[in-house]
Amino acid sequence: MSWSVPQGRHPGWPARLGPLRVPAGVVEVRAPKLFDATAWSRVRRRDRLHLESWEPTVPGNWNDNNATLAWPGQWSTLRGLGRRGMSLPFVILVDGEFAGQVTVGNVVRGALCSAWIGYWVGTHATAGGVATAAVALVVDHCFGAAGLHRLEATVRPENQPSLRVLGKLGFREEGVFRRYLDVAGGWRDHVCFALTTEDVPNGLVAGLVAGGRAELV
Repeated sequence: MSWSVPQGRHPGWPARLGPLRVPAGVVEVRAPKLFDATAWSRVRRRDRLHLESWEPTVPGNWNDNNATLAWPGQWSTLRGLGRRGMSLPFVILVDGEFAGQVTVGNVVRGALCSAWIGYWVGTHATAGGVATAAVALVVDHCFGAAGLHRLEATVRPENQPSLRVLGKLGFREEGVFRRYLDVAGGWRDHVCFALTTEDVPNGLVAGLVAGGRAELV
């Protein structure tokens, strides 16, 4: 496994992380590209029922918001946030094919040195360790090259797959945010989880490998 960070850019972004082999295939994580438009739109529009119940409500029509022509604007925004050091946006690849996204947002430096992490994967990648591997790669990167100290993840209590991912990676539950986000037409409670660098001195990927859940490629 390796990562590379071009000189002269914001610490930790852009970067390419992995590869890491899990039962579903070889997982890599990289910065979004403009040419991701078709694959991104195909997965998002196909998996509306799978995704819409867990994501913050966005004005407009799902198919329009996730059409191929909608990606350039989103990509430009993500790239801008990454270049300004406000976010670390990544896409997930499985055997070289687009499978989802991991985003580290609201990056705050100084005494806090914290951010949140969110992720989604398409229905074709919801089993076999893909999300777990991708999040592990990004968390290790955040605590390493990106220089962060704490990461938070908020998940609806009904979202059992995401809860399992965070549980496998050792995120600790810190409480419930009442009526935290507008999701699927209502203000939904979210459970807050967190990790700090002290919690994983050897990294999450090392733990997955040691536990036989992943293999370095």
